[in-house]
Amino acid sequence: MIRNFFLFASILCCTGLKAQITQEIFESFKLQERRDVKYYIPEDYSPEKKYPVAVVLDGEYLFDQVVANSKFYSTFQGTPETIIVGVFQKENDLRWEDCAFEEDSGLPAEKGKLFFEFLGMELIPYLKTTYNTAPFTMFVGYDITANFGNYYLFKEKSLFNAFISISPYLAPEMENRVPARLNEINQQIFYHLIVGGEKNDSRNAILQMDKALKSIDKVGFNYRFDEYPTANEVSIVTYGIGKAWGNMFEMFKPISPKEYKENILTSEEPVYKYLDDKYNSIEELFGFRKEVELNDIMAIYAASRKKDDFESLKPLAELCKEEFPGTMLGFYFEGEYYEALGEGKKALRTFEKAFAMEEIDFLTKEMALEKMDALKADFGF
Repeated sequence: MIRNFFLFASILCCTGLKAQITQEIFESFKLQERRDVKYYIPEDYSPEKKYPVAVVLDGEYLFDQVVANSKFYSTFQGTPETIIVGVFQKENDLRWEDCAFEEDSGLPAEKGKLFFEFLGMELIPYLKTTYNTAPFTMFVGYDITANFGNYYLFKEKSLFNAFISISPYLAPEMENRVPARLNEINQQIFYHLIVGGEKNDSRNAILQMDKALKSIDKVGFNYRFDEYPTANEVSIVTYGIGKAWGNMFEMFKPISPKEYKENILTSEEPVYKYLDDKYNSIEELFGFRKEVELNDIMAIYAASRKKDDFESLKPLAELCKEEFPGTMLGFYFEGEYYEALGEGKKALRTFEKAFAMEEIDFLTKEMALEKMDALKADFGF
């Protein structure tokens, strides 16, 4: 692949890998033209970490919004820092050429096919060879550019795992083709569809697609729909991106009270399995093992107690010994496990080990001592 970069601006100071935002001219062999692109690389980027990638079309309008939300959520909600690339399309109405489709077939027009390859065979590979990226890749578009993202679903394996589709100007039959494809694709997909209050030619098709997408009951397909009746064609972007970004990384967040009540307490599976599945899914999608949140440990512990699922305390205890070594967590939970089994001697010895370790969260040495005294009284030690 023949490609050259001509750096002409650097914003918010900094250079190289430590740069926060840079703007470049990307010389595309596929398009046979130079394209303006903008990159956001997290300020503390480290080649030792993996970073999801977000490709943002209509870069002049959407890039800054996406970057702002990414920084906010990574700072305050614990979502992963993300590499973001914005493709400029305003000049000479390039967006309509890049994302044009044939009116009869609904498939990309000639320039659209080249633009499809530009993103998939030049721009994203450049990011993945230059930076340490995670498998999770997101597409963000508005109107005609939102529709364009759908074409990647029709590859055998979609280049993108997640789509934020804002007021899409749908190609013919897309309201039927997208649900049909998502129903059969063997890949975990996150799809967030957003519509405002304006009446336009695509509104009925969007609502029809929403209805079809909501009917898909399939593991690995995560769908959200947001309608903002008071939002116009400008404000819909601000309304939509913030919530959508948070939802895309929902699994990365600590277990919430709602998740605890609706997903964990109602499940018939062992409580610990929920935690194990959550962190395995994160590793599969993002390419790295996230450190287990203390909040999540405590949620699983509480659910184990509430549901009398004491078998879950054993693997939870082993996990705590790995994730929180030196603290009481692992041995205290293990002690409760043996206590529930009626194995008094093992429980006593385990609580003694917990007593010798550091307190954490609600667990205190006094609680371990009380357990030890109760076991001695009950079993006559």
